[in-house]
Amino acid sequence: MSETLCVKWTITANEHPQPLLHCRRCCSTQPFRTGGKMRVNANGKRIDAWLIYRCTACDGTWNRPVLERRPVGSIEPEILSKLMANDAELVAQIASDAEDLRRHAPRLKETAEIRVTKSVLSGNMSRPRTLHIVLAVPQPVAPRLDRLLAEELSLSRNRIHALAKAWALTVAKANTARALRKPVREGTELTIRLPVAGAEWIAHSAVGSCGA
Repeated sequence: MSETLCVKWTITANEHPQPLLHCRRCCSTQPFRTGGKMRVNANGKRIDAWLIYRCTACDGTWNRPVLERRPVGSIEPEILSKLMANDAELVAQIASDAEDLRRHAPRLKETAEIRVTKSVLSGNMSRPRTLHIVLAVPQPVAPRLDRLLAEELSLSRNRIHALAKAWALTVAKANTARALRKPVREGTELTIRLPVAGAEWIAHSAVGSCGA
């Protein structure tokens, strides 16, 4: 039986990604928030569609391209119907797609309110000696790595930094002390050598409800 428990934490924001764009009214870079409305323009056999965003400071607008000069016949009738009806579910799906949004606005606002979904990749919770955590972060979020670990493992930040100082906590391919003070990032991997006393308790916190 492996003495290493490997888990994956998927960190998602509790709000849709907000692009950071230059606002002409504000004459500065501002976050833009979607109001959940689409704009559709059908011209003959082709269609354009945009998701409308508004500046959080002045209410100025930016249209995020969704469809550009697409032949109407190439779009599934159900999708076309939802676009024309401003379907809330479809709008939410588009608004939450951070990867596509980066094609038009490479910089996104870091979000503070997050949700952590945990899954076990390998290993067993029974007396593990090492905990390996892989982070999946689809869009930028604000919380620092030390805060995330403290909250999700039910440890104090001082304990987190003490583990790092003692080389019991290491962040792969990074300076651990610096990484702990930075916002969590996609692909971060870290390893914690668990103390004999409290190992199962920490492991239970690491897997959350997925280990119940």
